[in-house]
Amino acid sequence: MIDRGGKGLLLGGHNEFLEYAQLYYGVTSSMTTQMMMVIAQENLETHIGKELEKEALSDLINPLQVWITSASSPASYSLIPILISGEVFGKNTEISLTLFDQPKVENYLKVMVMETQDMASQILLRTSYCTKIEEAFRQAQVIIMLDENTEKEVTSLEDCLRSKVSLCRLYAYHIEKNAQESVRVIVGGKNFVNLKTILLMQFAPTIAHNIVAVAMGVEGQARAMVARKLKTTSSCIKDVIIWGNISGNNYVDLRKARVYGYDSAIWGPPNYSRPVLSLLFDREWIQKEFVMTLKNMTATGKLFGGILAAHSITTTLKYWYHGSPPGEIVSLGVLSEGQFGIPEGIVFSMPVKFENGTWMVLTDLENIEISGKIMNNLTSDLFQEKLVALGNNIIFQPYRSGNVFRYFTSLSYYEEH
Repeated sequence: MIDRGGKGLLLGGHNEFLEYAQLYYGVTSSMTTQMMMVIAQENLETHIGKELEKEALSDLINPLQVWITSASSPASYSLIPILISGEVFGKNTEISLTLFDQPKVENYLKVMVMETQDMASQILLRTSYCTKIEEAFRQAQVIIMLDENTEKEVTSLEDCLRSKVSLCRLYAYHIEKNAQESVRVIVGGKNFVNLKTILLMQFAPTIAHNIVAVAMGVEGQARAMVARKLKTTSSCIKDVIIWGNISGNNYVDLRKARVYGYDSAIWGPPNYSRPVLSLLFDREWIQKEFVMTLKNMTATGKLFGGILAAHSITTTLKYWYHGSPPGEIVSLGVLSEGQFGIPEGIVFSMPVKFENGTWMVLTDLENIEISGKIMNNLTSDLFQEKLVALGNNIIFQPYRSGNVFRYFTSLSYYEEH
């Protein structure tokens, strides 16, 4: 065997080699066959070593495969620049971005691909689009599910719920079939977020542990309202907890919320903070304006603006990959395993922290117990959504519990102070 330009050739004996060498190179050799075989073996080993080196280098520069569903939605325009900035996955992590949507918006996706390429991001290795469901999520490592675009007229709440089943079953099948085993799926937006997350888990059980729902949009709205009331910035408000249905019946819990750098008579170092409820003296505002404004903003179908949706998704992804700030509480929609007395089998927003590439429910938090009456109010609609969507119930029947606040305001705190 001889090696020429990285190609090998197997020959029979010494005479055959000499004839080939004379015809191909125009030269003859008196080298023995044994010596030629030694050289051929060395050439082969060198060639194999070079190929292995190429494969290793290829693995090093293999980009992170990121897919966005419903990519023609307005949120994508705010989402894409953040994803390719290096702030989410890291400045040294190259990514390949694929925009997935329906065939009817193909021309729109082409324009989005060109605009994304025009940004000349240093970490964006490839940008493409996909409109064929059978090709969806090929080698995906991160899948961002945005609210789907639909022009179909919704005749009833029940029809809308049932429509999520076919969508999630289709997506789940191709995720399990085409995506990488370690794929992370993050469901964002305001369109039955908890329901879509639990359906994906049910139809794609092999990756269920890596599917989450984003709750930071609701958290951001609550923090901003509190900040405006206290005349500070929303970044100074931390540890607001969102319980329950992200795009429906939920509670905004201020019992652990704290404000940092607050301009008052009491000052401290940068890490000094004060409980939010110790500074909110307007009980009527909490019970009425705060509750009703958030209720209206978080209702299903009331879309987040593109900026807030993109920020909440990318911040959650950043924490998932690099960890959340130490000691900070983050709200996340995850599958309940009975924590805090929450029934199993539903996706429920609850307090977590991100660490070492995963998330952990903060079951060790003190004084955040939820009464049975409030828990029923939180979980009933989630079970109803699931039962109606899967056809076990025909009609959606909202939970009625009398005069129950939809948001935690820690009334016991005011009674004590």
